[in-house]
Amino acid sequence: MNVAFRVDSSLKMGIGHLMRCLNLANLLKKNNHKIVFICRDLDGNLNYQIKFKVYTLPKKLEKKITKNLNIYDFNQKNDSIQTADVIPNNIDLLIVDSYELSELWHKKLRPFTKKIMVIDDLANRKFDCDILLNQNPGFSNKDYKNMVPEKCKLLIGSKYALLRPEFAKLRNKALKKRTNTKEIKNIFINFGGSDVNNVTYEVLKNLDSHFNITVVLGKKSPHNNFIKNYTDSMNIQLIENSNNMSDLMLKADIAIGAGGSTSLERCCLGLPSLVYVLAENQIRITDFLNDLGAISKIKNLNSDFKNLSQNLELWQAMSKKSQNVCDGIGTNRVVNEL
Repeated sequence: MNVAFRVDSSLKMGIGHLMRCLNLANLLKKNNHKIVFICRDLDGNLNYQIKFKVYTLPKKLEKKITKNLNIYDFNQKNDSIQTADVIPNNIDLLIVDSYELSELWHKKLRPFTKKIMVIDDLANRKFDCDILLNQNPGFSNKDYKNMVPEKCKLLIGSKYALLRPEFAKLRNKALKKRTNTKEIKNIFINFGGSDVNNVTYEVLKNLDSHFNITVVLGKKSPHNNFIKNYTDSMNIQLIENSNNMSDLMLKADIAIGAGGSTSLERCCLGLPSLVYVLAENQIRITDFLNDLGAISKIKNLNSDFKNLSQNLELWQAMSKKSQNVCDGIGTNRVVNEL
């Protein structure tokens, strides 16, 4: 099967869309499918990390505010024309992961592919697709009523989470470790690939220095030098563009980070987490997990994080609830449905 991905990354939107598409693409490749990517050349993109053929769309495209979607519309007609100009012949499946593209765009690309799959988190617009994936807990098929064609296959919920395979491999080891945790010593901090608002600093300045702290920063995050200077004399390990996030989460006793797909990675490993919402698309999943008791939502960044070690029973209870959210083999389930 010939598969094309249409997905972007940038400082503004982060890298989550691209990362989950890469996770799916890597497994598809292992199953002998041919993969290409179509990505726009946006500021802070990580297109260079894609190990597949990449067709690059130009950086600039007319923008306009679309009030009913409450997002930026990339002028879907122009984007569809540019995509159609570069998409290879004989594509069997076009996978689209973008909040800015909806039914209009899908219809324009229909002649260039046998099937269209959409990866979504919002359920806030109409789609013309054959398969729709929403990996977030708290959603159901009802959320897409009258938004997709009648015959569209819906893959809804965290059982379909597009995580890297190493999370499933480390899951049993991690859950055993959580059971045996007697003291909170190691804290893992990550606020995505860009952290434009420097939330990392807001947390660090309120943390007690006696913890062993590991901070993961995106390579193109605009505040990396500031964080390096701030932590220069502290007991803090700084890592840029980590390629072993699962190992770092395994070693941690608790995590502090952003909502979104990273929450599912932490849940897979039963890692208790304090979660701060960085974007609108993270609100629903964060609130759902917070109500479930699988995470604790940070409402105020000026909170005192110094007494984390005193809440061992809370973290152990949170770990047990979080590990039921995601088992780490969702990518395999998605591939089996294609």
